[in-house]
Amino acid sequence: MSRLSLRCIRSFLVALGMLSAAASIAQQPHNYLAGNTVLIVRHAEKPATGTGLTPLGEARAQAYAKYFVPFHEAEWSIRIDGLYAGADSENSIRPRLTLEPLSQATGLPLHTDIGTKDPPALVRQLTDKPHGSHPLIAWRHGEIPALLEAFGASPARLLPNSVWPDEVFDWVIVLTFDGEGRLVSQTLVHEHLKVSAP
Repeated sequence: MSRLSLRCIRSFLVALGMLSAAASIAQQPHNYLAGNTVLIVRHAEKPATGTGLTPLGEARAQAYAKYFVPFHEAEWSIRIDGLYAGADSENSIRPRLTLEPLSQATGLPLHTDIGTKDPPALVRQLTDKPHGSHPLIAWRHGEIPALLEAFGASPARLLPNSVWPDEVFDWVIVLTFDGEGRLVSQTLVHEHLKVSAP
């Protein structure tokens, strides 16, 4: 076989390999968590009975309409571009009520189709569907540890005894993801937000 033929065969195999690699990359689904910063809050203050918020909780929800436009804490300045709240249940519509004023102020749609008992479903939605780069999630505090685990974060690192305390309503968890959608940082932030009931 001549050198020219060998060269042609080598060139063909290299081109074939490049096409195969490109096809493999094209077949991989896009990860929409790539490059994201995800913020998680507990719903606002709740009454002893009922499904809604206390007057203080309503004031917090109203304050969030400015506090997250944009979110300025520590080294972050984050303009929220996606809103998610745990679905209404027969016992609580608080996650939705917590973010409705922010949704109305920004015009961002509020997604409420996934219940807080199914955090992997929310992570799948954020991974598989476009939503912007800075989603904010309002969740029920008892289910936040499981949500953190679904994102690959550590409840033990972020929360006392891996639990969001019953009496705490003024924390924000910030999760950042790299260009491949892998978690690279997890931070608990205490809100610098003064809220008082009317």
